[in-house]
Amino acid sequence: MEKGRYKVSEQSKNEWLEWIKAIVVAIALAFILRTFFFATSIVEGASMDPTLENGERVMFNKIIYYIDEPERGDIVIIERPVKSYVKRIVGQPGDTIEIRDHTLFINGKEQNQPYLNQTAIHATRDFGKVEVPEDHYFVMGDNRSISKDSRNGLGFVEESEIIGRTELVIYPFNEWGLTN
Repeated sequence: MEKGRYKVSEQSKNEWLEWIKAIVVAIALAFILRTFFFATSIVEGASMDPTLENGERVMFNKIIYYIDEPERGDIVIIERPVKSYVKRIVGQPGDTIEIRDHTLFINGKEQNQPYLNQTAIHATRDFGKVEVPEDHYFVMGDNRSISKDSRNGLGFVEESEIIGRTELVIYPFNEWGLTN
């Protein structure tokens, strides 16, 4: 009879050890994924309306720009000393950017911006003709009338300041989906 109890308790002990190992591995894996691959950020303000709204939590890919370059249209997280920003890349290094009569021109070619609604397009004011320096990007918010971006406060964004590309809206749950 004693032997049976000893076996049960030994089996129970092994089961607990297996559970503890599984939990430790899961925590370590979550830490590694969060530190090196994916993280979350909360959208603050209305500068990315209607694409991203104030208070939404987005998941962003931290490793993508180690293996690829930021591209026009990517929604990125920009890390500055005081604050991080969520903006859309409009111009790449060497591009010439101009906004004339509510229309965005890149290198002299009119751009289609399907992510903007008519209100945002008509709120886009004329903006110079500027060339994006090497290793820099020109970014804008989708809510052009109120966005602090490369036109009015952020300036050109260094490639090293871009820490990831948004992939998913994860909160609120009814807004869950890919960012575009």
